[in-house]
Amino acid sequence: MTVDMPGTLIGAGRNADVYDTGDGRVLRRYRDGRDARAVAREARVMAHAREFGVPVPEVFAVSGSDIVMERVAGPTMLDELARRPWTVRRQARLLARLHALVHQVPVLPELPALLGDEDGDQDADHQVLLHRDLHPQNVILTATGPVIIDWEGAARGPADLDVALTWAIVGFSEVGGGRMRVTTARALQGAFTGAFARAAGPIDQAWRGTAIRIRLADPNTLPSERVRLRSFSPS
Repeated sequence: MTVDMPGTLIGAGRNADVYDTGDGRVLRRYRDGRDARAVAREARVMAHAREFGVPVPEVFAVSGSDIVMERVAGPTMLDELARRPWTVRRQARLLARLHALVHQVPVLPELPALLGDEDGDQDADHQVLLHRDLHPQNVILTATGPVIIDWEGAARGPADLDVALTWAIVGFSEVGGGRMRVTTARALQGAFTGAFARAAGPIDQAWRGTAIRIRLADPNTLPSERVRLRSFSPS
């Protein structure tokens, strides 16, 4: 269902653009010539998670590099934190609950394993559905509740690693702006990271180290984030 002029561009991420096609739907189109099988798998994961009660946009069609899905309206959790920083603990607990919802979904066997056998990922009993990028910018706070978006990295593996990845993403991500804004944002970042780790954890040092290693291997990780990740010292 690839469309030449899909509608009004309303968002652009690292790898994809999102267009409003009308009738409460959006089209998410990858720009990187992604394998259609990977896009179809992402759509299957979304539909599968939705069947088991995870708040995910409904998928209507998938073709080539396009996914047509329900449009969800509302601020991201990150936007809400910036607007109402006093809700930091509430939002951190919500993110932890969303992790728990994702991890109760039966795993799809066609999903790639996040860890290799050498990392102890052989035990199928300890493998669950992993989002891998479940952070405040990928949660939309709609009028009827939170919705999780951006499932392109879904995989299977241990739930503890998914939680540790969110800890690494949230705790070491870059914040911009002037000195005062950065200072304030860093304080909020630290408060949210700590509250999330308490709500979703405990996150032991082994999982933190594995998450940092995965983040350092991710080409989308910014150079400044790499510096901060490498400076982490387990206590």
